[in-house]
Amino acid sequence: MDATSENLTRGSAAPSAEAFWWSAGWGTVVVIGAVIMLARGGVGPDAAAILMLGGLPALVDVALSLAGRSSGGGLRLAAWALGPGLAMLLGGGALGPLGAWCLAPLAATLLDGRTRSAAAAGAVALGLLGLGLLVSLLGGTPAAAAAVPGSLTLQAVALVTTVGGLALGVVSLLRRIDHGERRGAIAQGRLQRLLAEQPTQLLDLLPDGRIAGAYGQPLAGADLAGRAFFDLGLPQCRHDLARGFQVALRDGRAELSFAPASDPDGWLEVRLRRGRSARMVAILADGRARRDQEAELEAARGEAEAQNTGKSRFLANMSHELRTPLNAIMGFSDIMRSRLFGPLPDRYGEYAELIHESGRHLLDLINDVLDMSKIEAERFELSREEFDGREAVNAVLRLMRGQADRAGVQLRGVLPREPLEIDADRRALKQIALNLVSNALKFTPRNGAVTVGLQAVGGLMELVVADTGMGMSPEDLARVGRPYEQAGDAERRAAGTGLGLSLVRSFAELHGGEMILESAVGEGTTVTVRMPVLLPPSAPSGAESAPRQEPAEAPVS
Repeated sequence: MDATSENLTRGSAAPSAEAFWWSAGWGTVVVIGAVIMLARGGVGPDAAAILMLGGLPALVDVALSLAGRSSGGGLRLAAWALGPGLAMLLGGGALGPLGAWCLAPLAATLLDGRTRSAAAAGAVALGLLGLGLLVSLLGGTPAAAAAVPGSLTLQAVALVTTVGGLALGVVSLLRRIDHGERRGAIAQGRLQRLLAEQPTQLLDLLPDGRIAGAYGQPLAGADLAGRAFFDLGLPQCRHDLARGFQVALRDGRAELSFAPASDPDGWLEVRLRRGRSARMVAILADGRARRDQEAELEAARGEAEAQNTGKSRFLANMSHELRTPLNAIMGFSDIMRSRLFGPLPDRYGEYAELIHESGRHLLDLINDVLDMSKIEAERFELSREEFDGREAVNAVLRLMRGQADRAGVQLRGVLPREPLEIDADRRALKQIALNLVSNALKFTPRNGAVTVGLQAVGGLMELVVADTGMGMSPEDLARVGRPYEQAGDAERRAAGTGLGLSLVRSFAELHGGEMILESAVGEGTTVTVRMPVLLPPSAPSGAESAPRQEPAEAPVS
């Protein structure tokens, strides 16, 4: 396609094909008319010049189209008003032989495809008509007298160009209207197909809740036009539909679900959206799959809770059943190792000591399992009291001294010189320290060291247990701290339940604190527990605060 053809098909960006050929025809007719007038004689060059003035806009249009350019709508209208209009006035006005040219701006606008300028073109044509009538009533112009001998030719040229232009303009306008209607019908049909094929149902709702139209799948039924939106659901759902509609009117959107009256076993999800006017759009989708999925999840959650409750009940009952005979074993073994009923051979005394230690270890394991089951069931309650935190940590250090000596591990405590008053659960703090020290001793080889530190840091109580043991890999770090997860080899895992660090973390979190675990293979492990349990220091009124004292190594007897 060449440049001229492209420009002829650009619509409003350039003159239409009809306008191009009309301009070319207009100019041709004007030139032929001028030649005829000059050839017949009796007509001066002024008459031919007037005629050529009326054809000048046509020649400009043709030249611009061939050059691939277009004048603006306003400039083109002005050109077609100035050229033919001035020629009409010079030719004797509206009653003269060129009177038809007062309609040239309207014809040019219709052919140009710029329908938005039609009103302006009509106003310009009326203005030219009024001005032309005024000129005619005043007797015309001197140039009009020179054009009198060629009046028939001028009239023929004016009528052919103007009537032809208007006829082509009307035909072009009707063609554009028909083309627009066909395009609209195609778009309407395409939209209807898209709406019919979608898996949802769209409802056009009036402000009073009546349905103006329904499109798509008949999820809520067919032939809904005229029905009330609130009547689509079962009677027990209609209140929710009405409330959701009012919320959407107020807030612009709402979402709800209901059982449709057309299918009591079904379940529909509705999204309401308010448009720019008070009308509403409702999008209905089948919600049975989501409802069934939520029901399955709820059933699974209930089953899991029941299993967890059963597990906690079993652990509590089992712990009670195990404690009863265990207390007897520990009591009698304690009597035997204390030799309350007389002397025993050393070997039997050693056996009694082993029985008592094994029973205490088993009792600790049972207590750990019971505590964890209570924490998981959210039934563990802290028994808070005010006490010196050093006492609880010192008690653990004294208790674990014998185990550390037998393992060949140096156990030392670094505690503050002044009392560290806290508000916490005394047994929980002892259990935290005991579990951390026990773990550290278990994973620290002979000639290693375990250090227990307690201090106040930034308004928090900080308990730190560091060892020089084998450390843990990143994989073990990610696992430990969860219930029943253990690190180390099989022999060390068999020495516990995997609840030690999990209980430490749980007790710390129950106090609003945290546990931080740092370790590397071959470099030992450091566990830090921070809890917001510090009590404000009590000082006499007006007395200055005592300077902070550095922690000192606490003797462990």
